[in-house]
Amino acid sequence: MSAPDVAENVLEIPALSLVVLVGASSSGKSSFARRHFGPYETLSSDVFRGMVSDDENSQAATRDAFDVLNVVAGKRLTAGRLTVVDATNVQRDSRRQVLELARDHDVLPVAIVLDLPEKLLQERNLARADRVLPPRVIGRHVNELHRSLRGLAREGFRTVHVLRSQEEIDAVRIVREPLRSDRRDDHGPFDAIGDVHGCLAELVELLDRLGYAVVRDGQGRPVDAVHPQGRRVIFLGDLVDRGPDVVGVLRLAMGMHRAGHALAVPGNHEHKLVRALRGRDVQRTHGLAETLDQLDRESAEFRAEVAQWCDGLVAHLVLDDGKLVVAHAGLKESYHNRASGRVRSFALYGDSTGETDEYGLPVRYPWAQDYRGAATVLYGHVPTLEPEWVNNTMCLDTGCVFGGRLTALRYPERELVSVAAHQVWYEPTRPLGPVTPAAERAPDALDLAEVLGARTVETSQHGRVSVRAENAAGALEVMSRFALPPRWLPYLPPTMAPVATSSLSDVLEHPAEAWSAYGAAGVTQVIAQEKHMGSRAVVVLCRDSAVATARFGAQDGETGAVYTRTGRAFFDRPTTEALLAKLRAAVDAAGLWDELGTGWLILDGELLPWSAKAVDLLRGQFAPVGAAARSVLPTAVAGLEQAAAKGVDVGDLLTRTRSRSANADGFVAAYRRYCWPVDGLDGVALAPFQLLAAEGFLGRDRDHLWHLALADRLVAAAPDLIRTTRRHLVDTADEESCAAGTAWWTELTAGGGEGMVVKPVGATRGPKGLLQPGLKVRGREYLRIVYGPDYTEPDNLVRLRERHLGHKRSLALREYALGQESLDRFVAGDPLWRVHEAVFAVLALESEAVDPRL
Repeated sequence: MSAPDVAENVLEIPALSLVVLVGASSSGKSSFARRHFGPYETLSSDVFRGMVSDDENSQAATRDAFDVLNVVAGKRLTAGRLTVVDATNVQRDSRRQVLELARDHDVLPVAIVLDLPEKLLQERNLARADRVLPPRVIGRHVNELHRSLRGLAREGFRTVHVLRSQEEIDAVRIVREPLRSDRRDDHGPFDAIGDVHGCLAELVELLDRLGYAVVRDGQGRPVDAVHPQGRRVIFLGDLVDRGPDVVGVLRLAMGMHRAGHALAVPGNHEHKLVRALRGRDVQRTHGLAETLDQLDRESAEFRAEVAQWCDGLVAHLVLDDGKLVVAHAGLKESYHNRASGRVRSFALYGDSTGETDEYGLPVRYPWAQDYRGAATVLYGHVPTLEPEWVNNTMCLDTGCVFGGRLTALRYPERELVSVAAHQVWYEPTRPLGPVTPAAERAPDALDLAEVLGARTVETSQHGRVSVRAENAAGALEVMSRFALPPRWLPYLPPTMAPVATSSLSDVLEHPAEAWSAYGAAGVTQVIAQEKHMGSRAVVVLCRDSAVATARFGAQDGETGAVYTRTGRAFFDRPTTEALLAKLRAAVDAAGLWDELGTGWLILDGELLPWSAKAVDLLRGQFAPVGAAARSVLPTAVAGLEQAAAKGVDVGDLLTRTRSRSANADGFVAAYRRYCWPVDGLDGVALAPFQLLAAEGFLGRDRDHLWHLALADRLVAAAPDLIRTTRRHLVDTADEESCAAGTAWWTELTAGGGEGMVVKPVGATRGPKGLLQPGLKVRGREYLRIVYGPDYTEPDNLVRLRERHLGHKRSLALREYALGQESLDRFVAGDPLWRVHEAVFAVLALESEAVDPRL
């Protein structure tokens, strides 16, 4: 409790904290809050009374008001925002609620008490224009406040500032201090070192291998280590106990820390050592007795320095703009840059079930398997033979003192450097090896909570992409009922935006709009690719079942998948495997496995015919429409012609009916081009147009000419199965080139083709950000399937020209970015949940309300 100097009345509060203003009515809390905190930082009980009752002075609304206030405060604290509660807070029960909020969100509670004389408060109360409280209320507030003052710290307030005069209040300056864990402005580079446990010789050897020059004192003892490039060590705790030279390790680590050449977090062994050095009753087990014996041979000043240094270490550090978090036993995301007893306990000891294993050691929850944070977390505590990445976390304790290795990770390079233990210094209670934590999660297990509700997915191509809760629910229905197992779905293709509506009188889409759109974006080289009359297909192809098992977790001899835009298999498993075998033979013949250095490929293409997938749609929707129209309209034309021959004026109606009959013929001819008989795989063809990914390879790093050349090699290897994708290059800055491209499209569509997709040859970004990866330009006759037989009638075309494309274009960009993000993560070897975060989001966006005909 402090009474600040009026002349320099600086109040320090943690930058992330729950500030509680305490004071009787009329003490000026609201004015104080307005002067020192932002309008959204302060939550006023009066304002919330008004929200729930339309009357800020309604005491009957107090309970409801605080219920809402606490919810809002909780949301702010969850988001990591300083929050101020402006209420009298003179009663212990009201303070208990806000203290529980602070504990629940692991932030420090701060009390700022305005303890003004009662006479002044009564005078202010009588002078208020909004309300006047009975004098006894003010008196009761003052008495309750004075009874509370001495106990505020015991209640749980970390800091208590008491202001006892208006002069003190007027002289206040609030200073927001970062938490001790908050070192986000420290960008490294760093070398994080796992549990040393008194292994001085190995530590010196590791520092030498990392490029540090070890500094020794007059007695030849290591007391510092300096890196010529300014790198610094991060000691991850457990420097002490078990090893041969705990004192030497402490002397070196403290010297590096003091000189600014190292950072450090405490381990559970340092925590126990401090208690022992302070005279607390602790069990001298797990090497503590040996550490105390070594320290007993040192001076009292050195022992005091050790106790002070170890006790002063912060349990975790947040570094490099929040991209790196270090803690001895690790730290789940909700605890990053938070301050509470349970955060410190987790950082020192981890999370355990309360049970013990057969060796008498704690059974630990696998927090890293459920970690979903963006920050890299480095930790130690539980020795393991080999460090490995688990959801962007890594344990660097490789059991040096037990005869393993001492390991460091170079950050941000993410390179491991280690040295072997010189000998077994301490026999481990449990043999070194993989630790099976409690409730271990299967590598390919997905959690429903990771996809439900409103979500945001960070993409490298297009920033944050949001998914609405209702769209996620729709995607879950499709994914759970119809889609392939998630292991076979590393990618879902995006929707594609159409070109802007043409101004020409007889067409809805025209290539001129594509040349113009990309030319305006600064893209001069585009490629027009034939749009096949099939269904978009993604092919995951493995070289053999061993690769499929190792890379995709395949079962029962599976070697790949062939699936639709929504993740559904085109064929049953035997037929799929037969198709994959043919594709595998083509890839073998083309020599792509060795050329690309991969055992698997993900291809993007079209599966033909369309009827192979959409036979039910054809039979149930298109064929009945065509049959009915062709049955009725010719008869109507004949009847109208007979009427006209008899002199009846049916000219306009006859013209319209003849046009509709011709439209119906065109409609049937259009969809029939997409249908041909297939028997098993006989008649099925695949037209690949890009290699999406392979081991260590992302397709977007190559231009479309490279992709199509690769596809041509597959066509040459299996011409009966694989179809070529015709293409035409266009220079958008050259009128003749654009005209030639338009003529190519006209010829393509006049011959019954669906149309084309125009893509930048290589560029994916323009001055304003991500470019549309492709614009589809569909033919006049094909669009009858989309918009109906009579869409070409002048009145219908006028109406259709008003179609709105903005949402569709936005959707195409977002889905493309998510698809590329899922491929990035899959190629990088991220866990399945990370890959499917983006895959699922693509499917969820497909539920957005966009005209499906666009």
